[in-house]
Amino acid sequence: MTDRQQLYQDLTAELRKTSLLGSCSAVLGWDEQTNLPPGGGEHRANQLSLLAGLVHERITSPRLKELFEALDAANIPAADDTPKAVNIREAYRDYDRATKLPQKLVEEISRVTTLSQQAWVSARKNDDFSAFQPWLEKVVTLKREEAQAIGYGDGIPYDALLDIYEPGATADIVTNVFTPLREELVSLVAAIRESGRQPDVDILTRSYSIDKQRTFGIDAATKIGFNFDEGRLDIAAHPFCSGFGPGDCRLTTRYDEHHFPGAFFGTLHEAGHGIYEQGLDRQHYGLPMGNSTSLGIHESQSRLWENFVGRSHEFWQHFYPAAQETFAAALSDVSLDNFHAAINDVRPSLIRVEADEVTYNLHIMLRFEIEQPLIAGDLQPGDVPAVWNEKFLQFFGITPPNDADGCMQDVHWSAGLIGYFPTYALGNMYAAQMYEVAEADLGNLPDQFARGEFSRLKEWLNVNVHRRGKQYSANRLIEVISGQPLSHEPLVKRLRQKYSALYGL
Repeated sequence: MTDRQQLYQDLTAELRKTSLLGSCSAVLGWDEQTNLPPGGGEHRANQLSLLAGLVHERITSPRLKELFEALDAANIPAADDTPKAVNIREAYRDYDRATKLPQKLVEEISRVTTLSQQAWVSARKNDDFSAFQPWLEKVVTLKREEAQAIGYGDGIPYDALLDIYEPGATADIVTNVFTPLREELVSLVAAIRESGRQPDVDILTRSYSIDKQRTFGIDAATKIGFNFDEGRLDIAAHPFCSGFGPGDCRLTTRYDEHHFPGAFFGTLHEAGHGIYEQGLDRQHYGLPMGNSTSLGIHESQSRLWENFVGRSHEFWQHFYPAAQETFAAALSDVSLDNFHAAINDVRPSLIRVEADEVTYNLHIMLRFEIEQPLIAGDLQPGDVPAVWNEKFLQFFGITPPNDADGCMQDVHWSAGLIGYFPTYALGNMYAAQMYEVAEADLGNLPDQFARGEFSRLKEWLNVNVHRRGKQYSANRLIEVISGQPLSHEPLVKRLRQKYSALYGL
């Protein structure tokens, strides 16, 4: 074995140990959202803070510095996409970022966001922004400190946080793809409104047994490819997916007896994330080649399965007979076409996770416009509700009746995930571009869905997305797959085709 081979083996061993330690934090974070009793919050915050500090110590250790310098990690060209080069280069990128953050700040962010999430759950339940505001102030202050510590070159503070979730992206880059998308969406929403058609969405608020919703959702998630022998589904205040490592991926959703789409499409969405986690290359666990490309690419997988597949007419050609049998009292008198129209109803709504495909991205753009001044210091946390309501009226023509269904509806800010939201809309665009290529490669996908065949699409995603890990940046990956840079046009084309048929446009 050459000296360089030994150095590389030593590096990967260090990285795998750090990932194992991080996965312990992830388990505690999952437990906090699903099982932790209210009285355990302070202790859990201390546990997670300790682990965050230990992970930071490992990520910034002198030994890693020695290995990176010996391997000349800083000079590995971006064009070298061999597994070894990717693992070294991307691990060095994480190391370089981590060394800019004081350990005390890392520990404090972990502690405060753990407590803040618990405060958010209670404050949202009680529609009490005043109870959440002090925690939001603490989180924003810490995230501002993080942005300053990392640096953002000629950009804005927000860029430093956005880069955590979508490496290489900046607010300017995101704005350049959001602006034309927004114009197209506003035009499409107006055309749908002027069509005069309104599906009967009341059928979705009839009585749907929660136990049966759970069983039906698990069956659908299984059929599209999520492996429950290596995963599970639980309840949380806000749906999420946690991949702890090979053989252990946890999904969560939330149920409402009188709102069928919430839990069902939430389950499909998180199952899409889970299929990505389960599709990562296990030989590279703990290394960049065994991790997801970016949050935008991760969201492309969840949105693809939730919307492109799960809201298609052909998907329900296969599943609707079972749905009518399972929820006979609610659906026995409802035709497939009427059900399909109801789950694809387009109209401005309050809740992002329950929004239709067309207006969903406007929810993301609203948050994107709030987060930038919030981190720059031009918007203070206490002013968020008023600014939120003002922008919501501007974007959707409605004013939220309360903060629980307004600025407090998402868990992200309480968890310190500022900079995360743009990845949802980016994910929709990535998904549309991927789906076009997948259909060109695999033939008529909707016909396969109608027959209950989902494995060919899943395997295509395994090969073209999941097992590539961080081999490419998100922008480069979409070019490798489609031959084109990221564009809003495939998504707009898809939405116009689908909703022109539904609304007679």
